[in-house]
Amino acid sequence: MRAGTACLLRLTALCIILLSHAAAAYFGLTGQEPLAFLSSPYSSETAGGKVHVKHCEQMTLTRRQKRACRREPGLAETLRESVRLSLMECRYQFRNERWNCSTDGRGSLLKRAFKETAFLLAVSSAALSHTLAKACSSGRMERCTCDDTPGLQQREAWQWGVCGDNLKYSTRFLKKFLGQKRVSKDLRAQVDAHNINAGIRAVKNGLVTTCKCHGVSGSCAVRTCWKQLSPFYVTGQLLKYRYDTSVRVLSVTNAATGDTELAGPARRGDTAPRPHPSELVFLEESPSFCRPSRYSAGTAGRSCAKDTSCSSLCCGRGYNTALRLVTLSCNCQVRWCCHVECQTCVREEEAYTCKKH
Repeated sequence: MRAGTACLLRLTALCIILLSHAAAAYFGLTGQEPLAFLSSPYSSETAGGKVHVKHCEQMTLTRRQKRACRREPGLAETLRESVRLSLMECRYQFRNERWNCSTDGRGSLLKRAFKETAFLLAVSSAALSHTLAKACSSGRMERCTCDDTPGLQQREAWQWGVCGDNLKYSTRFLKKFLGQKRVSKDLRAQVDAHNINAGIRAVKNGLVTTCKCHGVSGSCAVRTCWKQLSPFYVTGQLLKYRYDTSVRVLSVTNAATGDTELAGPARRGDTAPRPHPSELVFLEESPSFCRPSRYSAGTAGRSCAKDTSCSSLCCGRGYNTALRLVTLSCNCQVRWCCHVECQTCVREEEAYTCKKH
């Protein structure tokens, strides 16, 4: 990838590489990551003082991105939240896959144009877009507010609790922050930019109109409507579907303009079609991820479900069966009024893990 293009994707790649690291508090990781963890939840001290400046300096950003981060007190916390969000969603969507979004081999994976790389780029940009829009509507970002709700002033919007998620601002800000300009002729750069934009489009797909009635005794004398984003897991599900139906592309030259463009597999007698903007695209077939490699730790030792996932996850090597004791609530009863009392029971159940050989 050319130097100018690499700069374009630097923040997104950072988020991807640190997906697991940024959630150390949640998953018990090492805590030795270069991206400083910011306080959560968001505090007024960070917004009002100079703490956010320190947080911006501790992040691996370009000079231009650091300047933008320092100007916007709420941005550092928003970036941190987007990394956590993308990690959790990636791990959940691939929990039963051979590649389970682990950090093992992440750096090598990003150097290749696999469909897993396409998903990482898309879910990272989607999380950034989502959290920025939410930060605007929650008042965490000083330079943006609610969406442009027709006929409603900003103060009235917060008073009525109808502050819409400002996806329009977040999309514009994100492209500027990442430095997205005219895509170069480099094929890999075009593929990465396409997948980043596909992630943003997936967030837009979950933008719905919500309405609220105002009036005496709940009457709908006045109805106010605003835009609201769906929960991020909805976007994650869509991106996982895009991953499952991703398209392998190649580079073709537009005869009319002379520009290089992405094209999918050609049908018999037809020219190669351009991929749809919402599709995820890749250049190389993925490895199997069955055994340890530069791209993953393999699937040996992974937990699996005997009737559903063991066959695929264990790659034909078979699985080990062990008994384990599980503690759970049982014999629950509703007591007047109004709580539930349960006993603690211990149950023995089988656990399955993939064999090494």
